[in-house]
Amino acid sequence: MLKVKLGDYVLIVQEREVLKKVDTSKYVSTENILADRNGVKFPANTIPLSKTITTYKKDDILISNIRPYFKKIWKAEFDGPKSNDVIAFRTKDSRLLQDYLYVVLQSDNFFNYVTNTAKGTKMPRGDKKAIINYEFELPNIQLQRKISHTILVLEKKIRLNNQINDNLVA
Repeated sequence: MLKVKLGDYVLIVQEREVLKKVDTSKYVSTENILADRNGVKFPANTIPLSKTITTYKKDDILISNIRPYFKKIWKAEFDGPKSNDVIAFRTKDSRLLQDYLYVVLQSDNFFNYVTNTAKGTKMPRGDKKAIINYEFELPNIQLQRKISHTILVLEKKIRLNNQINDNLVA
């Protein structure tokens, strides 16, 4: 397998839109993206008061850039607005599948790297310059599909079981 740098295959998305009205049912911030890879809880409690807002697209990988050791990550299921403290990742090279990128970014290796290269002590933030230098193994497309499919199916089953458990408690 080929060892590659994240920045050679991935964009950190910086798209902005003029803020008309924020749809809190789609707004992602560091507050509503959940720890330990548990996705996002909508609607958001707070919204920004600026004139423009950063956005994400369906399938972008969103990661909270504050306190990376909380492992807050979500693969977007739709387009929407996001906080500046949430990083959106998107592949820029056809040799890397977006689903496999999600597998790479949700790994303990990635979160440990971001935590170890973070800046600040009280509220450490991931260093974007260091993040794009993260190295990972890039298998062929067929193996990427197989690995990411397995992980995504397992995660879907875990989410379903968690929903069932939540309903049993209620």
